[in-house]
Amino acid sequence: MDVNATNLSTLNTAVNTAFNNAFAGAESQYQRVATVVPSSTAANEYDWLGNSSQMREWLGPRVINRLKSHQFTIKNRKFEKTEAIPRDKIEDDQYGVYMPLFQQMGNDAKEFPDLLTFPLLNEGFSTLCYDGQPFFDEDHPVGNDGGEASVANMHAGSGDPWFLLCTKRPLKPLIWQTRKPFNLVMKNNAQNSDHVFMTDEFVWGTDGRCNAGFGLWQLAFGSKADLTADYFNDAYTRMTKFKNDAGSPLGVVPDLLVVGPDNRVKAEKLLFAMNKAGGESNTDYKKVELLVCPWLA
Repeated sequence: MDVNATNLSTLNTAVNTAFNNAFAGAESQYQRVATVVPSSTAANEYDWLGNSSQMREWLGPRVINRLKSHQFTIKNRKFEKTEAIPRDKIEDDQYGVYMPLFQQMGNDAKEFPDLLTFPLLNEGFSTLCYDGQPFFDEDHPVGNDGGEASVANMHAGSGDPWFLLCTKRPLKPLIWQTRKPFNLVMKNNAQNSDHVFMTDEFVWGTDGRCNAGFGLWQLAFGSKADLTADYFNDAYTRMTKFKNDAGSPLGVVPDLLVVGPDNRVKAEKLLFAMNKAGGESNTDYKKVELLVCPWLA
């Protein structure tokens, strides 16, 4: 194929089609555990995290809720991926063998929020959230006016971590922040570019600006204890008792168990076996949904 503007335009269309079709067909799971928040600046401030209250009967003037002001910010980061096709492959009509690269690029762009979001769960035992404590911690402060209590949303231990989450509220345990979505771009004026002249190859790249962070710790429980019925039910019960920063009940109901590959078998026995080993009914049968996440390996 002659390397001219018309043929390069046709090739660019083919590359974009490969990228876009793969992007559309790829699966991602981050929206199950993360609230998607648009961003229009370098960073988003989430001072309002934890500042929720219950409905009250309206007697007299309205009561304006002014709770703690948390200085919690998620800064956007830049990410990119770039692939090239040598000029010789285009001239020899061999560029088709490179299409899987751009299909994979589209797939990677679709899955990238998963790659950035789910590992936060493992990092939550040491990374701080909005209240200044690790996201999974034994000493989250709850209450105000001198009536604070320490609340735990974790089990200590040395096992493979597993996570019980409440994901059916507007605010989810994690936050996915997107400033610029990923799309595919061919280097402008590629035929006459310095890069083509020096390297004899044509370049396409995708890039985006985004980041992931922690939402409400009350919507998640992290455990490094063995995944047993006793520990699972302890976590479940504790979550239903969680309160907001002012000490009001949140009404949290866990609905999702997230595990890595090493805990898959234990999780399936816990949730999908109708009876226990001794024949007793399994009261945890399908109590919550299960998500086995490869990004936690």
